[in-house]
Amino acid sequence: MTQKELKEFLDEKVILYNNPKFIESDPIQIPHLFSKKEDIEIAAFLAATISWGNRTMIIRNATKMMNLFDNAPFDFVMNHQESDLSSLDGFVHRTFNAIDLQQFVRSLKHIYTYHKGLENVLLVNKKETDYKNAIHHLKDVFFEVNHQQRTQKHISDPLKNSAAKRINMFLRWMVRDDNKGVDFGLWKTHKSANLSCPLDVHSGNVARKLKLLLRKQNDWKALSELDKNLRKLDKNDPVKYDFALFGLGVFEKF
Repeated sequence: MTQKELKEFLDEKVILYNNPKFIESDPIQIPHLFSKKEDIEIAAFLAATISWGNRTMIIRNATKMMNLFDNAPFDFVMNHQESDLSSLDGFVHRTFNAIDLQQFVRSLKHIYTYHKGLENVLLVNKKETDYKNAIHHLKDVFFEVNHQQRTQKHISDPLKNSAAKRINMFLRWMVRDDNKGVDFGLWKTHKSANLSCPLDVHSGNVARKLKLLLRKQNDWKALSELDKNLRKLDKNDPVKYDFALFGLGVFEKF
């Protein structure tokens, strides 16, 4: 397949999957329950954090999380007392449990109180073209408060060569603004050109079959290789191809 043919093929798949129908079976439906910017951000961040494994289970457990916050996640984060966190006892999604969720609430309060929120913490430096250092900075800020060691594994670090799939997915949701009704485009201080594809088993396998990716591991080095090739297809909005790669992998078993 020539680059022109590949672009045409993938552009068609983007149109097929990048529409509101996609929301029905995707964890992005959780932040779509809200209209206030900070509610959307926190709901999206938490839903993305537990987005591994069975998608039905992810959506069920993310919904449970929002119910524990009385469906007002920002209000709960900002106004909780330490005693309120016991209401989260018993929550579990795979290896993410109540201890982790309680820590996320504390850390998010810290970020919104002292660091002007997630949008500000994840800003890309003007000299950089991706979120590698911004995600590392998020992890630093996230764990400035007292925390248990176990929770650190739930925030990935690209400087340790993690592909940071869940944070990249969260970033796509917040930054991309194409008026198709799926991604939110809330963060006007950010640029879609800097986004990276959330690299997982499905998107990685499809990318390899299409020769967009040669590296075998799904790590940050692989992500950089994929980024480079997707930017040749659309330098301003490379991560739109996440819809194509994911759709081909999950829905079409490509």
